[in-house]
Amino acid sequence: MSRMHVAIIMDGNGRWATAQGRPRTAGHVAGAEAVRRTVEAARSLGIGTLTLFAFSSDNWQRPPEEVGALMRLFRRYLVKEAARCARDGVRIQVIGRRDRLSPRLLRVIEQAEALTAGGREALLRIAIDYSARDAILRAACRLNGGEASRETFSRLLAEENPMPDVDLLIRTGGEKRLSDFLLWECAYAELVFTDRMWPDFGADDLAEAVRDFYHRDRRFGLITARAS
Repeated sequence: MSRMHVAIIMDGNGRWATAQGRPRTAGHVAGAEAVRRTVEAARSLGIGTLTLFAFSSDNWQRPPEEVGALMRLFRRYLVKEAARCARDGVRIQVIGRRDRLSPRLLRVIEQAEALTAGGREALLRIAIDYSARDAILRAACRLNGGEASRETFSRLLAEENPMPDVDLLIRTGGEKRLSDFLLWECAYAELVFTDRMWPDFGADDLAEAVRDFYHRDRRFGLITARAS
């Protein structure tokens, strides 16, 4: 099985909690447990890179109390999981803007990235304060007026670290849109939308999405041999 790149829009935390009569923050805490389950399941499914959409640039518009709770949760998750990831050979990389994150969270991000830098089994990318359109604009500005190939632009888009295109994008929570996530990298991604709320997402759901992926006919603009 090839080492694939799977991206997940982790949606439905707040609605999951509200449906249970609990505060939205409880959904985010439960969502962190779903992250752990998914990361553990990913390697056995041939997933070499897992990119998780944790917090979009538009999410700053949410109530300050919820944003603050999310930032504290990110910090706790990274502190708790960095050692586990390092032990399992999983490298952590946080993508997105960093200038709007607190110094405390930035320190934790840098520590987690440094601790797991030697990981070769898998790459876990967590998108925090991320906007695909903003990332594309930043990459375009770094071109300095010169022409670029797709490969060159991809390197610029990934902040000089080449990143494979997304093979499979999963969105939980019942919505069917990309929401400004990895727009360039998802040009030929296979899309799976599920009504499952993120806190309920587990290894079986990930395995089902991967099985679905391997039954897709990926042509990349070509004509397959079985086409008439």
